[in-house]
Amino acid sequence: MILGPGAPAPEFALPDQHGAPHRLAALSGSRAVVLAFVPFAFSRICTLELAELDGAAPMFDAAGAELFVASVDSKHALRAWAEEQGVRLTLLSDFWPHGAVARAYGAFDEGAGFARRAAFVIGADGVIRSSFEAAPGEARPLAAYREALTALG
Repeated sequence: MILGPGAPAPEFALPDQHGAPHRLAALSGSRAVVLAFVPFAFSRICTLELAELDGAAPMFDAAGAELFVASVDSKHALRAWAEEQGVRLTLLSDFWPHGAVARAYGAFDEGAGFARRAAFVIGADGVIRSSFEAAPGEARPLAAYREALTALG
């Protein structure tokens, strides 16, 4: 079960597709965070979601939220995926320890070895304001993000 509203967001420190580190604590007190887990780079549904999120980047900016897309792929795979798709989003690698951040958020599928499609809207105070996930094989609708962002007030 994924973490729900009111839960403190677990700290994370993950490299992006270029190797730059990103920490939740670095944004604490200044900016909300949307952390969207995807199972795998280059997979069909994840690629569709990535394009949709990239196109919706202004919606996250308008809400004052930093958007991170995370998967258990290596930073090298994520960089290749971002370049192939022409997206400018920040993709985070939860590669090693394998899926540790997804586990902390309750989004790791132990049997399959990857993160489920779960998303978390985290307030600048480090508290999860909204969370949701899609059923296996289904994409999260952009409307779910739009609705979740309203929890930021």
